[in-house]
Amino acid sequence: MKVAIFGVGAMGSVYAAHFAEAGQDVVAIDPWKAHTDAICADGLRLEGPGADRIVSGITASGDPGLARGADLIIIATKASGVGSAARAVCPFVTPDTTVLTIQNGLGADERITRHLSKENVLLGVADGFGASMQGPGHARHTAMKLIRLGELTGGLTPRLERIASLWQNAGLTARAFSDIHQLIWEKLLCNVTLSAPCTVHDCTVGELMGHPAKWAEALECMQEAYACGNARKIAFSFDDPEAYVTTFANMVRHASPSMRLDHQAGRASEIDFINGAIPNIGEQYGIPTPVNDRLSAEVRAREASFARAVQ
Repeated sequence: MKVAIFGVGAMGSVYAAHFAEAGQDVVAIDPWKAHTDAICADGLRLEGPGADRIVSGITASGDPGLARGADLIIIATKASGVGSAARAVCPFVTPDTTVLTIQNGLGADERITRHLSKENVLLGVADGFGASMQGPGHARHTAMKLIRLGELTGGLTPRLERIASLWQNAGLTARAFSDIHQLIWEKLLCNVTLSAPCTVHDCTVGELMGHPAKWAEALECMQEAYACGNARKIAFSFDDPEAYVTTFANMVRHASPSMRLDHQAGRASEIDFINGAIPNIGEQYGIPTPVNDRLSAEVRAREASFARAVQ
């Protein structure tokens, strides 16, 4: 099978290495020329569960045309890049092509289907994923609990089961689910609880939980999102969202959300698709979202200062 990875940052590099090691024909598309050149010249170095190794045989460049003839295209960009990635690969998508995007936050389905038929699209949610880039051609993989996969329109289909098996055969834990939107929203509740609060207060998850006022504020972010999810008729698997997100947070007490890591590196985050997505939905349903409004505005203000510093 030919697998095209569009966006070969930390997550995309992990996917590319595993699929190539499993014997798939892997191509990697990314604008970071030093990275793609290093992959072509020396292979993709992957540290991480298992041995530190070099994976060869991956063709890489910034040319979306590499996706021509791919059976599976995985869009592994940041959330803000999903739409442009879908537009770039659109000329190479046939009725038999599956396009999968694995994202944090909301709206990936809407952005991708502006350019591609929903019949081509699968959505994914990564649970417990940890990875980082160490340099061109070099990624470190620290953890991945589960890749959840689902049809955009719901249900368990032979295609979905086949793609889940492909991930499993590549040594990655994956499962097919009939309602991927439920899982996207359940992860969103955790992200909303931790992302903007840890970023604004510049703290780890454990430090956030250890400060009663800040933790109460984080839980207010979650309650606003939970109300929006209920308005959208999301079939949450729990009745106590506070217990759900607290259990998750306790498992990652020493971690910093990717949003905080983005700010520490002076780069823009995925705020518009996490905490920043909640006020828009709240407005649709008449649900007040003052805490997500305020924290999202603070995150955006800091990111505007990053942009001014570059100019």
